[in-house]
Amino acid sequence: MLASGMLLVAVLTCLSIMIIMSVWRQRRLLGKMPPGPTPLPFIGNFLELDTEKFRDSLLKVVLGVLLSSGERSKQLRRFSISTLRDFGFGKRGIEERIIEEAGFLIQAFRDTNGANIDPTFYMSRTVSNVISSIVFGDRFEYDNKEFLSLLGMMMRSFQFTATSTGQLFEMFYSVMKHLPGPQQQAYKEIQGLEDFIARKVEQNQRTLDPNSPRDFIDSFLIRMQEEKKNPQTQFHMRNLLTTTLNLFFGGTETVSTTMRYGFLLLMKNPHIAAKMHEEIDQVIGRNRPPKYEDHLKMPYTEAVIHEIQRFVDVIPLGVPRSTTKDIKFRDFLIPKGTDVLPILSSVLKDPQFFSNPNDFDPQHFLDDKGQFKKSNAFVPFSIGKRYCFGENLAKMELFIFFTTIMQNFHFKSPQAPQDIDVSPQCVGFGTIPRRFTMSFLPR
Repeated sequence: MLASGMLLVAVLTCLSIMIIMSVWRQRRLLGKMPPGPTPLPFIGNFLELDTEKFRDSLLKVVLGVLLSSGERSKQLRRFSISTLRDFGFGKRGIEERIIEEAGFLIQAFRDTNGANIDPTFYMSRTVSNVISSIVFGDRFEYDNKEFLSLLGMMMRSFQFTATSTGQLFEMFYSVMKHLPGPQQQAYKEIQGLEDFIARKVEQNQRTLDPNSPRDFIDSFLIRMQEEKKNPQTQFHMRNLLTTTLNLFFGGTETVSTTMRYGFLLLMKNPHIAAKMHEEIDQVIGRNRPPKYEDHLKMPYTEAVIHEIQRFVDVIPLGVPRSTTKDIKFRDFLIPKGTDVLPILSSVLKDPQFFSNPNDFDPQHFLDDKGQFKKSNAFVPFSIGKRYCFGENLAKMELFIFFTTIMQNFHFKSPQAPQDIDVSPQCVGFGTIPRRFTMSFLPR
C-alpha cells in the first residue's frame, strides 16, 4: 500500500512539473508567437478542432524526405533525386514505362467486358508498378497476391489518416502507439509494408553487384558500403527502409487516389468528358498511344487534369515539417522544433485565384481564348525547397493514364449524373473519395 501511494505521488509530481514547465514556456513566448487561440499544455488547440472537418477547423484556428528533417532530410532527398534520375525518373525512360503500364491497364479493363467494377485496385496496381519498377527493379503481375496485399495495406493506411483517430495518431504518435484502438491495426499495416521492403533488401544484398546497380535499393546499399566507416552517415539500414517505404507509398496512393476521384468527377460531368474525348481524337487519334509531349497541344485536357488535382486536394494539409531553428516570421517567433503545416487547401480553394473554388470547373485553368492558363495558386505538390520531387512523374502519369483510358473507352456510372455524390468520404491528412463502381465500354 505504501509503495503504491508513493508511486502515485511521484506520478502526480512529475505531471505537475511538466504542466508548470509547459505553461512557463508558453508564457515566455506570449506575444512573440503568431496570433491565435491560447493552447493548452500538451494537447495544444486540439479540443478546438472538429475532427470530422479537420481541414476547415485548422483554417479557423491558424491565421496564417516525408517525415525527416535537418541534415538527414537534405542528404536523403539529394540522394533520392539523383538516384531516381539515374533510373530514368523524369526522363524518356520512365515515360516508356508509364506507356507500357498503361497498356496493361487497358487490357485489364477490356477483360471486364463492360461490367460494373470498383476501379480502386485497377488504378493503384498500375500506378504502383511504375514506382516499383524503379525502386524494386521490376513490376508486379496484376494478380500477384502479395502485391494485392501490399496495395490493401497502403490504401487502408492512407484512409486511416483521414479519420479522426488517424489525425490523433499523427499528432500524438508517441503516446497513441502504446494505447489500444484502431491505430494499432494501422500500425500493423505500416509494419507489414516495412517487412516486405526488408525482404526485398535481403534479396538484393545476396545478389548485389556494386558495379551494376539494378534499382534504388541497390544504389542505397552501395552507398551504405561506401560510408560504413563514417560514424555520422545517414546511409544505414533504418533510413533505407523508411526512404524506400516513402517512395513506394507516396508513389502509389496520391496519384491513384487522384485518378479514382477524377473518374468520379468526369461521370458527374459527362459534357466535360465529351470535350476531352473530342480533343484526344483530334490531337492523338486512336492509332497510337498518347505521349507526354501531346499535352502541349491539348489545353482542355490539361485544364481538366489540373482542375481534378485542385478540386480533389488529395493532401489538403501538406506534409508536416519541423523547424530546425528559431525562425523569425514577420514580427513573430516560430520556435525550433515547431511542427508547421502548409495547409495547401487555403490556396487551392482561394476565391482570389479560383472564381468558383468549391465547384469542379476546368475554366479555372483556361483563358478567354481557350488556351491553358497557369496559376501560381496551383500547389498540390506543396511549395518551398521541400516540394514533392515526384511532381514531374505524377504529372506524366496523370496525363498518360487519363488520355490512354479515354482514348480507348467511354465510361459509365450505374447512377445518373445528377445522383452521383462527389463530396469526399472523409477529409483529414488525406482526402478520400467515396467508393463507387463504373463500367468501361470500348469506343
